[in-house]
Amino acid sequence: MTNPLQRVDLNLLVTLHALMTERHISRAAVRLHKSQPAVSHALAHLRELFGDPLLVRRGGKLELTARARELSQPLEDVLAQLGALLAPPAFDASEARRVFRLVMSDYGARTVLPGLMRRLRAEAPGIDLVVTQSTREMMQLQVLDGEVDLALGVFPSPPPELLAQTLFTDTFACAADASTLPACGTLTLEAWLARPHALVAMRGGVDNEIDRALARLGRTRRIAITLPHWGVANEVIAGTDLVLTVARRNLDRLDGDARLRVFAAPFPIEPFAFGHLWHPRRQNDPAHQWLRGVIADVVRAPAPS
Repeated sequence: MTNPLQRVDLNLLVTLHALMTERHISRAAVRLHKSQPAVSHALAHLRELFGDPLLVRRGGKLELTARARELSQPLEDVLAQLGALLAPPAFDASEARRVFRLVMSDYGARTVLPGLMRRLRAEAPGIDLVVTQSTREMMQLQVLDGEVDLALGVFPSPPPELLAQTLFTDTFACAADASTLPACGTLTLEAWLARPHALVAMRGGVDNEIDRALARLGRTRRIAITLPHWGVANEVIAGTDLVLTVARRNLDRLDGDARLRVFAAPFPIEPFAFGHLWHPRRQNDPAHQWLRGVIADVVRAPAPS
């Protein structure tokens, strides 16, 4: 059976709507940004399609036939529905019900989640988060495989199949028990290397920005403990001779801890870009777009005092 829609050019329906609204070929042409002959030609096609004159001239004006009047409201409804179908769906954060799956490092969680949850509870209480932690490589694979909606972390060379956005750039600094530091409150490179170190990483080894910077100087350090979570790091180094070297944003939260002192690293470490990754299939999802925008606002806003 032949589908009657196969005979219909949707542009003809738009033209019909303009003609029925304007009841004038020249004004309909202006409305449609078409020439008057093109509209007249379209009207001839419409008359053939519907088997009816649709618009007839009486007293110098075009009037709708009975068939055209019957078509008027259904045509209005169909064009409105098509417009809604083709337009991006509206997203109302206050009414949305959705679960987003995020993967991030411990650093990312400390940087993003406190502010993000405050925004979600205030603006989108129906949006829930499932947050997991993984290595950089696994995060990228999870985004590629569709296991997560968004990955947040440090991705120097993200896969070309993914979309990425840098949210901010951070630097490195050190922290140690204040009582173990000289009066100047800092360490020379030799003194820094002579101390044992705490490393916050999902796995051990020298595959991190700090040890790569040391390697460029031909130096190495002793890592006495590798921690997968930042949250306990300040408690681990307090009362010891350990030195912790991490992203500066993490150390901002130690300002109120009188036991510890923050100081600059005694050698250059390149800054790093923190951002998020997502799959192109989620690029035009209004809810996903909204979440990415909120995260960008959160990490760029000053931390609450």
